[in-house]
Amino acid sequence: MTNISIQQIVQQFRLPAWLKTYPEATAAVLCALLTLWGWLALTANQVGLAVWMLLIAYGVGGYTSAREGLTTLWQERELDVDLLMIVAALGAATLGLWQREYYLLVDGAVLILIFAISGALEDIALHRTERNIRSLMQLTPDTAWLWQSGQTQRVKTQQLQVGDRILVKPGELIPTDGIVQTGSSTVNQAPLTGESMPIEKSAGDDVFAGTLNGSGVITVELHQPPESSLIQRVIRLVEQAKTSQPRSQLFLERFERGYARLIVGVGLLLAVVPPFLLAWDWETTIYRALIFLVVASPCALMAAIMPTLLSGIARGARQGILFKDGAQLETIGQVQAIAFDKTGTLTMGALQVSDLVPAPGIEAEYLLQVAASLEAYSEHPLAQAIVAEAQQQGLSLLPATHVQAAVGQGIIGRLAGTPIQMGKPQFMKTTSAKDPQLQAKSDQLEAAGKTVIWVRKQQRLIGLLAVADQVRPQATQVVATLHTMGVATVMLTGDNAATAQTLAQTVGISTVYADLLPEDKVEAVRTLQQQYGTVAMVGDGINDAPALAQASVGIAMGGTGSDVALETADIVLMSDRLEKLVQAIRIGTQAQRIIKQNISLALVSIGLLMVANFFGELTLPAGVLGHEGSTLLVTLNGLRLLRFDLHSIQGKNLSKP
Repeated sequence: MTNISIQQIVQQFRLPAWLKTYPEATAAVLCALLTLWGWLALTANQVGLAVWMLLIAYGVGGYTSAREGLTTLWQERELDVDLLMIVAALGAATLGLWQREYYLLVDGAVLILIFAISGALEDIALHRTERNIRSLMQLTPDTAWLWQSGQTQRVKTQQLQVGDRILVKPGELIPTDGIVQTGSSTVNQAPLTGESMPIEKSAGDDVFAGTLNGSGVITVELHQPPESSLIQRVIRLVEQAKTSQPRSQLFLERFERGYARLIVGVGLLLAVVPPFLLAWDWETTIYRALIFLVVASPCALMAAIMPTLLSGIARGARQGILFKDGAQLETIGQVQAIAFDKTGTLTMGALQVSDLVPAPGIEAEYLLQVAASLEAYSEHPLAQAIVAEAQQQGLSLLPATHVQAAVGQGIIGRLAGTPIQMGKPQFMKTTSAKDPQLQAKSDQLEAAGKTVIWVRKQQRLIGLLAVADQVRPQATQVVATLHTMGVATVMLTGDNAATAQTLAQTVGISTVYADLLPEDKVEAVRTLQQQYGTVAMVGDGINDAPALAQASVGIAMGGTGSDVALETADIVLMSDRLEKLVQAIRIGTQAQRIIKQNISLALVSIGLLMVANFFGELTLPAGVLGHEGSTLLVTLNGLRLLRFDLHSIQGKNLSKP
């Protein structure tokens, strides 16, 4: 057997880069154009041109399917739908040329085109997975500062060995996993763990490759090889999950091969047995056998699925829902449970000032103005949230002097010569006995998962501020609607259990998995799949990518989502509105319903045509008409999804934010 592929053929021509990237899609596009050209030529009575265009379309669109079908037959001694398609298409072409019914060539070309489109989708999915892996690999720097004998030397990350020490400067990505030996800093771990706030790191703490160092300088000692880092494990998890085949896919492949064997076997019987049992002449027998191959070809069955799924994809696109895979559109309609990431999914993914609690005699605006004036000199995310709130309220910032930050504790400075101190209670050296009301409020806010910052002017506490990630406005309604639809909800997050439980109670989720690393999220999804079967995962971060790949269907938030999450997910909510998730499920459910109708109609049509052919009541034009008519009918039925109403769900209007 030859090893030449369609990709190798396409690469020989000077085509645009995107066409060479997706050779199967190129073949499908060319097949469609040639088929259309041939049909138009036929309607214009240019028979010679039409025949040549259609035969070329057969070769371009059917090359890959023919090669795969013959390879399966040669190597595995199995018949599959690819080979059946070629036999049916060639049978249609033979009949068309023999009987001068040239529209049969169009029928065969359309059949080949459908399979070419299927191959193109697989080709695109393969390249998308490769891009996912490349995006993950770009998260870690190629080089690192190796620290030896008080000197630094830039080396390739892959050359590092266990026991080496590296220097990580402010604002740099940490090149590999390790343990902090000296220095302290804040590290943004959101890309990997999903934690909404940077984490304080000092001697003895673990740091991970791909996370962003803050304002401090740290030295890190490698305790494992670079290839064993957390980000490399994430890459391997994505690869494994995206290449594994679900049971439904395996069942479909078995069904296709069984169907192919059945049709080929019956076709051979019809070509041999009738002259002996029914006294048919050989010309009639061959004629009936070829008609059988035409009417039994799976055009209507293929049209029962693809137009419906494509209509659902188009319907979702109008609503800001991007379905990357038609199969996942069907899967989302079967979902029994949905796992939500917390930060950036159920929450907005950005810190905001949630509470201003001034001491007696202090105005809230003054408290915020003082805090923002000092925090304007800090790069900490908490400081940025406070300054942003002051700017939003139109407050002017006061000039500050002698500003000095205490890493992980707070900040001090002077406003108009008056000492100002801000930070944690321990840093402020305050006790509940000095101001029990403020202390009680502080305890209440911390119990709600918020970060509390105290503010002192000279020796007097003037109040406190609370900063938190805000819950998405639609989150509570969406969770409630999912419950009414019979879909269970679960939260998976890298944040601490207290913060996660508080948010889960707010939105109505009862099951929470907290303190999770990316690989822990994958295990949690696997556990949920064992319990519920079909499980969706909704996330936005790099840390969610393996879980998105492992889930039956992965859903990413388009506005705040990382590139890797967006590439790995099967569905993207482009407008970043959670209510689109419910609409996606409704599209999938309706698509399932229409597909079942279409399959039933296609099978009944094929069965009736077979019976009519067997009793000699079916002519070639009638067979083609019935075959194409059933294909058109199921296609039109699938197009109904384009006008499907998505806004009224369980009596609720989700078209409004």
